[in-house]
Amino acid sequence: MAHELSIELILDAPAEKLFRCHSEAALLQQWFAPKPWTITSTDIDFRPGGKMAFVMASPEGQAFPNAGIYLEIVPNKRIVSTDAVTPDFQPSGPFMIAEVTFEDLGNGKTRYRAVARHWNEETMKQHEQMGFAPGWTQTAKQMEALAQTL
Repeated sequence: MAHELSIELILDAPAEKLFRCHSEAALLQQWFAPKPWTITSTDIDFRPGGKMAFVMASPEGQAFPNAGIYLEIVPNKRIVSTDAVTPDFQPSGPFMIAEVTFEDLGNGKTRYRAVARHWNEETMKQHEQMGFAPGWTQTAKQMEALAQTL
């Protein structure tokens, strides 16, 4: 698909635990930023049409607020969200639609695929230069480690 970035990993954790890491604010806060970055706050209403708001902080303490909504949630299978609409349904400067899928491979393993679809090549390249692949891979590995403790 045009203007799409993606990663696909086999994670050593069951799909339902990885999904849980996305669905609970307290868990999301622990893995959603590539270390040494952090998530300093989360406010999510995990349902289609519900809000997703969080603040990511740099190692120097600079805050980067993010907000959007969930578009589709299929338990233990798929999560789709966007930042094109604010939680109060106002248009926003769209950056992407994110889709995360979980495929149960058995034996506690999951095929995890994360896709970022952008409106244009410029924002896709910006995301790529921000470190999409290494950053999203690192956070997926952080999520995997957390899921293994649940």
